Amino acid sequence: GGLAGLCLAVQVAKNGFKVILFEKNQYPFHKVCGEYISMESWDFLQRLGLPLSDWGLPNIHKLGVSSITGFMLEAPLELGGFGISRYNLDSRLAQLARQHGVVVVENCKVQHIETIGELQYLQTSAGNYEARITAGSYGKIRPAFMDKLPIPNKNYIGVKYHIKADFPNDRIELHNFKDGYCGISKVDEDHYCLCYLTTADNLKSHGNNIQEMERRVLMQNPYLKHIFDHSEFLYEAPLVISNVSFNAKKTYSNNAFLLGDAAGAIAPLCGNGMSLAMRASSLLAPLISSFLIEEKTKPQLMTEYENLWKVHFSSRIKAGYYIQYLFGNNALTHLTLKSLSHTPKLLQKLIGLTHGKRF
Repeated sequence: GGLAGLCLAVQVAKNGFKVILFEKNQYPFHKVCGEYISMESWDFLQRLGLPLSDWGLPNIHKLGVSSITGFMLEAPLELGGFGISRYNLDSRLAQLARQHGVVVVENCKVQHIETIGELQYLQTSAGNYEARITAGSYGKIRPAFMDKLPIPNKNYIGVKYHIKADFPNDRIELHNFKDGYCGISKVDEDHYCLCYLTTADNLKSHGNNIQEMERRVLMQNPYLKHIFDHSEFLYEAPLVISNVSFNAKKTYSNNAFLLGDAAGAIAPLCGNGMSLAMRASSLLAPLISSFLIEEKTKPQLMTEYENLWKVHFSSRIKAGYYIQYLFGNNALTHLTLKSLSHTPKLLQKLIGLTHGKRF
């Protein structure tokens, strides 16, 4: 029921097929997410049926990246992006899905998927269902019934606030701190998204107290200290997601085609996880339609989708891993940002590695 699943549901329903979508929460709701979407997805969302041009969304085309000690790297974002809260975006997509005949089942968890013959049988908290094909777009947190992944070297947590702040509408900033980084950018209304990623060990070393960690670690960066000291925080408590990992994943597992973060997550500092999710849906939707009208067999669908996924995403995700390694470390991050400030062509090359073309 996130971006990948909603966009896939709309496209397959538009092609004339019956679609059911399961969402464990109830729309609208907030999610831990940076809420910056690169412009590569703008045309796709408008074709899907969202009138983005009418919503007055912020056009973000400037980037600032700070080191822990306060050095700021400035760069233009050649492709750029826009901001919108997941609260509004997912809700609008769910409405669009319903308009196209998708059955949206909320407050429902999928518990098991089994294939018998040509049908798949789904056990859910809302009852049992039959389908010809199933796609899993459950995000970074893997359901219990799916294949177990190798234990990651590091587990991460994500923390998100909405704030009111004196901050430019056309700019996104990434601020480093020990073992993590925090992004801020404008979303809809007069809100800004403040979202950070850090290791679970960082939180644990501060008694699992988020406010204590923010005070002792994040606010060592002077830019973050200013944001925390001079902003109005709109949540009583932050949204938190835990057990986040960046292991290599599969495009098909446990009788389901996977897309979005379920198939592989780009490092959040690259700011393009939402675009990857939507692009994956645009790749998978026509393949599913070909399967449903019996132009393709399921093995053909599995092979073609995996190949397309690798072509479009493998290098971007790998680049994100390597770039993320350079951040969240005091000396290394400072040296990296200083060096990039003197090599603008290399800087734009790195930014380009994490972005795709408009689709």
